[in-house]
Amino acid sequence: MRVRNKPWAEPLIKAHPELIITDPIQMKGNWQKRFDQNQPIHIEIGMGKGQFIFNMARKYPQINFIGVEIQRSVAAIALKKVLTDKLSNLQLVLADGGDLNEYFAKGEIDQIYLNFSDPWPKSRHEKRRLTYKTFLTGYQEILKKHGNIALKTDNQGFFEYSLMSMNNFGLVFDAVYLDLHHSDAASENVETEYEHKFSEKGQRIYKLECHF
Repeated sequence: MRVRNKPWAEPLIKAHPELIITDPIQMKGNWQKRFDQNQPIHIEIGMGKGQFIFNMARKYPQINFIGVEIQRSVAAIALKKVLTDKLSNLQLVLADGGDLNEYFAKGEIDQIYLNFSDPWPKSRHEKRRLTYKTFLTGYQEILKKHGNIALKTDNQGFFEYSLMSMNNFGLVFDAVYLDLHHSDAASENVETEYEHKFSEKGQRIYKLECHF
């Protein structure tokens, strides 16, 4: 997702340090302090405009959610959503999702969401895919024992690659959906912005759930 720079983004982010963190390194091992309740922590890597993480936090108040986004203007759009209905179980992070080990302590996270990640289709860019083995190593470090990963994408090639990479890494698959919106999981599904757009066009949505 590429969004044109928005002049209002920086002032908005600076005005709400209670909702969005720009220096997450300082919170490593202490994320529960950002929430009212000590609850399982789920993070979304690349939250985009925040539709998914915001609606998940509303739907599951018994879970603490963190949305991570690297693009400042996009994170600011997500922050606008949060400001309309402040949720005590939701925090935003403006940072690079590739540096999770710097932000989260070993075993601090219960679940990771990878929603419509850049598929990086060219073979020379394989190491940039968020399901490449080096990323999986990082996820394993910050997740609790048997911690979960949930992935959704419209890109069949990326989905097949992710299945292979995760299987080779030793992850255990709990569910695989080749057409999520026409499966028994559709009723409980929370959509992202991309997902809604793609599904409206009739594109198939793929999903997998797995754990270490």
